[in-house]
Amino acid sequence: MTGAAERIERVTGAAVRDLRPAGSQHRWQHYRAVLAGGRPVFAKVAAADLGGVFAAEARGLRWLGEAGAVGVPEVLGFDGATLVVSWVAAGRPDPAAAERFGRDLARLHRAGAAAFGAPWPGFIAGLFLPNDGGAEVAVPGDPDPWPAWYAARRVQPYLRLAVDAGTLDSADAGLVESAADRAAELAGPAEPPSRIHGDCWSGNVVWSGGSGWLVDPAAHGGHRETDLAMLALFGAPYLDRILGGYIGEAPLAPGWRQRVPLHQLHPLLVHVCLFGTAYREQALAAARAVLAL
Repeated sequence: MTGAAERIERVTGAAVRDLRPAGSQHRWQHYRAVLAGGRPVFAKVAAADLGGVFAAEARGLRWLGEAGAVGVPEVLGFDGATLVVSWVAAGRPDPAAAERFGRDLARLHRAGAAAFGAPWPGFIAGLFLPNDGGAEVAVPGDPDPWPAWYAARRVQPYLRLAVDAGTLDSADAGLVESAADRAAELAGPAEPPSRIHGDCWSGNVVWSGGSGWLVDPAAHGGHRETDLAMLALFGAPYLDRILGGYIGEAPLAPGWRQRVPLHQLHPLLVHVCLFGTAYREQALAAARAVLAL
């Protein structure tokens, strides 16, 4: 019996019948396990307590699942260093699945959120994700609190991390800050908070059962265009079909395509913080694109 198996048994309350490594990511190992009774599961196991990373993921998955709109794994158990969810058998995407996923994603977003952010401490790829509502940055009487919240809670924290690490310099920071300052001008019509995945790149969409399933969320109340911009960032399969299905279910405000770089500032800064200068030029290009609008 390995330490990973013991961890999985402890958080699920079920014996592990089979355990196989399935790769690794960030600060944890991945496993495919089969529990007593034959149920396959997916587990993340870290060497030490991660300080809320897995709790945030578990709460996010359950919150997304409550919408009953898009497939998400069932959370079977977790603690500070372990997360176990139901296994989602990966298939291959096709145009019909992409269109269905677009419709499902629109219904997820429409389920909404109580406010921008979330009532739990967030994480994205192991980095802290500020989820408080940011009352101190709100403008009294402003009909759209999202731009100020996005700049303060999704752009500035990672910009500071990147500057402190020496990955971005003061000129880079000035460029990004100028782009973030234009959020209120460019955001389009005010919308209520949507229930978003928050890290919706193509690698976090598992194609199974004729649609896309969402995994590894940084879930929170946010702007729905953020998930769509993230899908476009690294190239989701059949993206045009996904967008077609989405827009057929929930039309987007005019100008949404031009706003994509604004919504990509956050994930690109996260990548700068995680991977260094490899993403510096892409982040700065997004900032320049925003300033060119």
